[in-house]
Amino acid sequence: MPKMVVDGRIVSNTEISVNVKELVLYAPEIAAQAVPGQFLHVRVANSYHPLLRRPLSISSADNIAGTVRTIYRVVGQGTACLAALSSKDSVNCMGPLGNGFAIHGQRPLLVGGGMGLAPLMFLAGALCPRPIEIVMGGRTKEEMFWKDMFHVMCNTIHVTTDDGTLGSRGVTLDVLPDLLKNGAFDMIYTCGPRVMMEGIVKLAKEYDIPCQVSLEDYMACGIGGCLSCTCAGNDGSRKKVCTEGPVFWAQEVMP
Repeated sequence: MPKMVVDGRIVSNTEISVNVKELVLYAPEIAAQAVPGQFLHVRVANSYHPLLRRPLSISSADNIAGTVRTIYRVVGQGTACLAALSSKDSVNCMGPLGNGFAIHGQRPLLVGGGMGLAPLMFLAGALCPRPIEIVMGGRTKEEMFWKDMFHVMCNTIHVTTDDGTLGSRGVTLDVLPDLLKNGAFDMIYTCGPRVMMEGIVKLAKEYDIPCQVSLEDYMACGIGGCLSCTCAGNDGSRKKVCTEGPVFWAQEVMP
């Protein structure tokens, strides 16, 4: 799939929760090519400080409008620079990068934690009109703005929060056994903290359900040259998350 370097014009850069913003870019060349699971590698300032680009999962792409959306948390210098930009600015983007999700099965289950829900939004839109069920987890009610975003795409939404302020108290893994026991799922997709995904993969094996995972790793170059994002593959090789992933079949990279 072609990869491009373009200056994306900022349509909006809106705060949607505490320290979380949704960035909408007019980048028709990327919007026309992007598939769920891919990401952008964005220069966060119109200078070389910070030097390194930041990887941002694509949360949706509109080929007709020519726009690409991404949701990011402001956690450091790079994302703070990005958060300060407005609709009068543009950002240099490489993309779409990486391998996306395989659209597979007729009864998918999506499981996401925290900002790992961003790429699952794009996937949920692509899976429609299949009946889609999703389990989403976060620390508090304030972090679960995702529920409204997924509402129009998912038939059933299960929410967990660490403190019990919304949905079930606990984590996504607490509700999965009963869902898998009672559901007829033929595919699982997941993105979020690695410990969560490892638990999901273990359950997927137990119930003999194919599973894809989207890994979140530090990326410097985004094109496979620097090797900063490699992870261990189950075949003994080192996998480049930026080019061979970020989406893998679970058996490729998970114990």
